[in-house]
Amino acid sequence: MKDIIVIVGPTGVGKTKLSVELAKKLDAEIINGDSVSIYQDLNIGSAKPTIEERENIPHHLVDIRKVVEDYSVFDYQKDARKAIEEIEKRGKRIIIVGGTGLYIKAALFDYQFTEGTTYHTYEDLSNKEIQEKIREYSYTPIPAENNRKRLVRLLNKLENEETITNNKDVCLYPIQVIGLTTTREILYNRINQRVEKMIENGLVNEIESLKEYYPSSRILNSGIGYKEFKDYLLEKKTLKEVIEEIQKNSRRFAKRQYTFFNHQFQTNWFDVDFDHFENTIEEVYQFIQKKES
Repeated sequence: MKDIIVIVGPTGVGKTKLSVELAKKLDAEIINGDSVSIYQDLNIGSAKPTIEERENIPHHLVDIRKVVEDYSVFDYQKDARKAIEEIEKRGKRIIIVGGTGLYIKAALFDYQFTEGTTYHTYEDLSNKEIQEKIREYSYTPIPAENNRKRLVRLLNKLENEETITNNKDVCLYPIQVIGLTTTREILYNRINQRVEKMIENGLVNEIESLKEYYPSSRILNSGIGYKEFKDYLLEKKTLKEVIEEIQKNSRRFAKRQYTFFNHQFQTNWFDVDFDHFENTIEEVYQFIQKKES
């Protein structure tokens, strides 16, 4: 089996474009590694690649759940591994692309879950808020506020009332992890502009079409770009406040993404040339070719 190419990085750095261009060069199919793009009807706020942007490259695990359905990392692990097996049988290369690090790692590494167990990243919660939820179970001692990984793991165990075990350092497939990066200033500017572009592209209309599902949808109440609109729909926040909150949450999430991809993968980082993105594509392609030669 040839290496699975894994493309990671924070939001707004060009992961989608790189994945499509590499898929053309490598004769590959793409597996989505973003937890929000799993869902139907969440198009603009998720920055899901459009049909045009996919350029006839097969994309897997996109639009496979309705917004009222739950979908856990356990579900993703099963579905991603099935997709890997099927693509491999077709003799195609495999590219996994996305920003949900836990989903991607659970698919590729020996994470072991109990069927029926849910496992959440709590992207919508701060470390302090996770601590507060742990306190509701009267559990002590509570991990330190700066140890997000332990906090997340403990809250999941408490919510499931069972132990989730894993051999998280054992990778089950040959992989090459490609990370796209840029300076903080450029990244934050791109994130802010991207949110404004989502509004221009009709995000408010998308939210309005989904408002009846907010009471019963976990993803609408937890996904960045959607959860911030809950108070807007209740007329408790202005659109300007919502935009600023999405931008702020997206920037914070980008910082957590960097931390995860640095600590959990052997990531090969590439500085993106946004003015001449073809240079970045070629640089990454040559790196992959050299690794496999």
